[in-house]
Amino acid sequence: MGALLSLPLLAVPSLGTLMSFGASCCGAAACSAICNRCGVFKSSMATRIAYAFILLVNSIISWLMLTPWALKKLEHLTLDYVNISCQGKQCYGYVAVQRVNWALGLFHFILAVLLLGVKSSRDGRASLQNGYWGPKVLVWLAFVVSTFFIPETFFQVWGQYIALVGAMLFLLLGLILLVDLAHTWAEFCLEKIENTDSRGWRALLIGSTLGMFTASFAMTILMYIFFAASGCAMNQAAITINLIVLLIITTISVHPTVQEYNPKAGLAQAAMVAVYCTYLTMSAVSMEPDDRHCNPLVRATGTRTASTVLGAIVTMLTIAYTTTRAATQGIALGNNASHAYSKVGDEEVEHGLVDQQPSSRRQMRAEALRAAVDAGSLPANALDDSDDDDDDSEDGRGGKDDERGGTQYNYSLFHFIFLLATTWVATLLTQNIDLENEAVATVGRTYWASWVKIVSSWICYAIYGWTLLAPVMMPGRFGY
Repeated sequence: MGALLSLPLLAVPSLGTLMSFGASCCGAAACSAICNRCGVFKSSMATRIAYAFILLVNSIISWLMLTPWALKKLEHLTLDYVNISCQGKQCYGYVAVQRVNWALGLFHFILAVLLLGVKSSRDGRASLQNGYWGPKVLVWLAFVVSTFFIPETFFQVWGQYIALVGAMLFLLLGLILLVDLAHTWAEFCLEKIENTDSRGWRALLIGSTLGMFTASFAMTILMYIFFAASGCAMNQAAITINLIVLLIITTISVHPTVQEYNPKAGLAQAAMVAVYCTYLTMSAVSMEPDDRHCNPLVRATGTRTASTVLGAIVTMLTIAYTTTRAATQGIALGNNASHAYSKVGDEEVEHGLVDQQPSSRRQMRAEALRAAVDAGSLPANALDDSDDDDDDSEDGRGGKDDERGGTQYNYSLFHFIFLLATTWVATLLTQNIDLENEAVATVGRTYWASWVKIVSSWICYAIYGWTLLAPVMMPGRFGY
């Protein structure tokens, strides 16, 4: 157990002493926290950050276990007294990475099942999502340790088939959410401009659109200069196709027919999709192997280990952020915010019971409850419970429970997407990778990873193109 927890500290030895001191200081606090549900988070944002941090730590541990480098460092710290092995076999490589990520995936799968149907923090099961952090971390680590008693055959099948499918679903989900974000961002800015006639919002929309298009063309020029040399047919084709599709999709977004059926479509959405897909293409050509002398970054001077470590950490941070955002972005996934309050129509507020603005939040709540009781919508004892509810919304430290009236996101869907994220991390680290003994493994430097990014950019263009053409082809299903 200690070996697993020590792995992330080995990449930066200077932090080892500081983190060890922090861990020793937290020992007593952890025991106390377990007894009081380990500080239940009242803020849904704090909960999401905590799960993202666990995914980040799990991903870094997986990366370090890809090669014997971290384990040999750990053995060296014990003066070679401890020989780390699993059932007579070394605890690193393909199977070890699959074990670690399967354990976290199982953890999220169990939480997804347990939290089915939770609609607000009033549900007792909500504390499983927002609290009990000490026990949850212990359960996660217990799962990691227990996986090393499972035969390797299981994880070979899991990694080659099931995890691969989950990784592809995770990528597709990310692309759908990116297109949804592009439309949401543009429509939000347009709404602000229409309602306030603000020059600031207009400048922001125009400036961001021009900036993203400029970045797209700048990245394209850089790719042609550095990664499209003679003999690099794969790079040349990928860069050229991306440029052509970028121009086509931009033209479609401002076509009069598209504008007629979807007036909110425009250059802002196209710019965001263009810059993201161009970034994917640039990431693909810059992370491919250099066996054909098409990637000058591999031959660049400097500390290769430091750049590899930095690249791996940035990749893991990106995955953690993308996963958390995807897990809470319910609109594109068909979540129509059923947990939120419904809008009150004009005919429902013409009751005359509340004819002036309440002077405080408590008074506002009391007036609303009194109106509901008088209308027969709530029992009379609801007025007695209102004070208790207000008190319960405090966490004792001035914090507010922002999910008292309804969850900010679907808990089960949140954990299912984190489950898919673990399959993507395992697949990214192990698919067709060439490991070097004693070396720190690079993340994603394979032709497989490069082609996944290239094809993902094409799929993203296709999804965005469909959102533009669908209203034209099926106008009855879209109410623009």
